[in-house]
Amino acid sequence: MTAKSIKQQIPSLKNWGGVRSIQRRLERSATIVENREAVAYSLLSMANTKITDILTWDEDGNVKVKAASAIPDHALQAIKNIKVTKGKDGAQTLDIELYDKIGVLRLLAKASGLLDNPDDGDKPSVIGINVQAPDIQDAEVKDDV
Repeated sequence: MTAKSIKQQIPSLKNWGGVRSIQRRLERSATIVENREAVAYSLLSMANTKITDILTWDEDGNVKVKAASAIPDHALQAIKNIKVTKGKDGAQTLDIELYDKIGVLRLLAKASGLLDNPDDGDKPSVIGINVQAPDIQDAEVKDDV
């Protein structure tokens, strides 16, 4: 068989759905690897942001949002969504949503290996348990009647 006839027998995988998704994943993963310092900085910024980086309040419970220039850059990265709504009475409500801190911390811990179980060489890989049933003995039953 010639190389041309073998090529005609094997269909191209180029247009199959699975190959495209794998190619996209590989491209995204290469992008993340190339920018891993920036990704790590963003994740650490989200994990280390405190609500006091964005808001202030006094003893009376009056809450104020800091000016955008007064909010640190790391805190700005932690803001997921800002929404301003006006009520029927004309009062404005400001909703500030931050990224999930627990999720970010979990992702950082997993990436750094903190969630991996260390493999202790002292632990056996297989535990054998032998169960022995008690001996059955015949017993006399006395009637007290």
